[in-house]
Amino acid sequence: MDSTVSPVLHFPSLPERIRGLDRIAYNLWWTWHRQARDLFRAMDLRAWRESQGNPIRMLATLPAEVLEGASRDSAFLDLYDSVFDHFDANVASRTGWFCSQWPAAAGSRLAYFSAEYAFHASLPLYAGGLGVLAGDYVKELSDLAVPAVAVGLIYSRGYVTQKLGDDGRQETEELTLDRAYDPLSSVAGPSGGPLVVEVPLFDPPVHVAVWRADAGRVPVYLLDTDLEANQPEDRAIAHHLYATSPEQRLRQEIVLGMGGMRVLKALGIHPAAVHINEGHPALALLDWICQGTEQGLSFDEAMARVHAGSIFTTHTPLPAGTDVFPFPLIEKYFGPLYARMQRDCRRLLEFGANPEDPAAGFNTTVFALRLAGRSNAVSRRHGEVARKMWAGLWPEKKVEEIPIVAITNGVHLDTWIDPVGLQPLLDRRLGPGWRDEQDRAGIWKPVEEIPDQDIWRIHLHLKAALFDEINERARRRWQRDHVRGESVVAFGALLDPQIFTIGFARRFAAYKRPDLVLTNLDRLKRLLLDSWHPVQLIFAGKAHPSDLEGQRVIERVFRLAQESEMGGRIAFVEDYDQELALRIVRGVDLWLNNPLPPLEASGTSGMKAAINGVPNLSILDGWWIEGYNGKNGWAFGAEAPEGDRTAADAEALYERIEKEIVPLFYRRSDDAIPHDYVRVMKASIESVAPAFSTRRMAKQYATEIYASALAPERAQGTS
Repeated sequence: MDSTVSPVLHFPSLPERIRGLDRIAYNLWWTWHRQARDLFRAMDLRAWRESQGNPIRMLATLPAEVLEGASRDSAFLDLYDSVFDHFDANVASRTGWFCSQWPAAAGSRLAYFSAEYAFHASLPLYAGGLGVLAGDYVKELSDLAVPAVAVGLIYSRGYVTQKLGDDGRQETEELTLDRAYDPLSSVAGPSGGPLVVEVPLFDPPVHVAVWRADAGRVPVYLLDTDLEANQPEDRAIAHHLYATSPEQRLRQEIVLGMGGMRVLKALGIHPAAVHINEGHPALALLDWICQGTEQGLSFDEAMARVHAGSIFTTHTPLPAGTDVFPFPLIEKYFGPLYARMQRDCRRLLEFGANPEDPAAGFNTTVFALRLAGRSNAVSRRHGEVARKMWAGLWPEKKVEEIPIVAITNGVHLDTWIDPVGLQPLLDRRLGPGWRDEQDRAGIWKPVEEIPDQDIWRIHLHLKAALFDEINERARRRWQRDHVRGESVVAFGALLDPQIFTIGFARRFAAYKRPDLVLTNLDRLKRLLLDSWHPVQLIFAGKAHPSDLEGQRVIERVFRLAQESEMGGRIAFVEDYDQELALRIVRGVDLWLNNPLPPLEASGTSGMKAAINGVPNLSILDGWWIEGYNGKNGWAFGAEAPEGDRTAADAEALYERIEKEIVPLFYRRSDDAIPHDYVRVMKASIESVAPAFSTRRMAKQYATEIYASALAPERAQGTS
């Protein structure tokens, strides 16, 4: 019953010949298909740029004569027909890899739940890496024709809009987001008006409206509490991503998990499998059990059904990274279920108690691990850490037998590989079929034979584009907000594209140690200001409004960037988002990653850099333990002592940069190309692209988990 989108023609003035632009603009498929983006650019390049690459905004503002002209332009129509043929083959068709592998399961449905999704900068439903991973993964589910729907929340005021004052303090602006140009459609109810669903457990009742976004083949249902029918505090449940109040956070998770399952039921979608991305949506499993008992199943039968069809992915090795709610708060909201389900519900909620600290409260990760039939970590190293971390849940098992497998994260290649220079180069050198076979290592072997000058020319172009963007942002801040001159410098106005540039762009959290490279300032200055081999640093990232330590690190970086002694060689680029991330991972010369081991579950930013030929300098943790092969970048940290390892890690970091990496970058032949460094760049692409793509990741989930979970004999009324 996915056809519940209100059948509105969003752009009624579109000429009949090109009316299909409406469908493409409202499907996020265009964000990872260059030819579709070229189609909108071809209509009016200036309008495309002024719309910030948002086709909905562009079509809404284009004059009628421009649309009419496009409908009569033969060159444009040839491109339009080509794009639309590709669109229909990808989106309208339900055939694809998954269906060909498991045709009997193709009629079942997987429901994927996540608190955040990063599909494109124009749809701000994300805070950081978890959302970027979820967005990439849903795109891949579409590419592989996995029969899936996605469920999340829509945040009327987003996450954090970052603005730095002259003192470096992170200022967060309260914004109400304008949804007029978002790729969303209101989902219609049985009466033809907007679908509104009541969420369990609330008194007075809380209702959600439902919006739908489409990511290729996958419908994404987003729940909205900001309705006039709700009380003011209930309207605010989904104002902000990751509410800071524990009670509001719990209410948010009830809406996401239990409300999400009720929305699927209202849509006639009865999933055979439910995949929970991190602990925030864990209560979806509770509601699934409740629905089973409402259908006449015994409690144990409902539990067995959910156990057989549920998948839980844990993303954090930090105990503090899991949500734990006080039991009195749980009692307050789950009382109605106690009355209805009696001892069974109380027994179920006890699944959320961590045996190592049973009085701490209801732990969503513990609850999901106990209830889900299959659980996984997001890298091999994280799997080892997670099995030790949660061993107390299975006291009868040896640590190596703990049922948490490892499926390493990946990135969506069509989204992150530069589409203007690098993807066409790969088309020529690997053959146009490389996208279909991207997870096969052998397809990438010809990268070794690409002429160095081709790789280097593209890299210099991407680096120049990054520096242009940084300069434009600094200019706007100076012009609009009259910031001080030293702040303009700190925003990157004096960066030099000829200088070796290191990038660090992550969420600013203490365990990620964004300031490790600042440990020894005297040594850092020598690196930055070396007359022959200078270095510069670009930082970007947000700290959560309640993370005071992360905000203090941002202040420190920014103030150092303001100092004349640093020679304009440090920059902090504010308001890090997906669009800026695309530029940074493609445009720096080296990607720096130095979290405190073993606290990096996976990490994907380094993968995005690597597939664009930007080598990693990373501590041996997370995905890099699997990715590093001695030829495709640099590693450090294995030799660090127990206890405080800051000094040792910083020393190893400086040694790698000063003695190995910088000399390699500046070693040039007569053609001014650093051939030895380019060799590392090519090894980075060749080794990382196939092994750390969402193609490999999604196929692994499908093969090891989904195929059995979606077995048709288990599907209950799938649509």
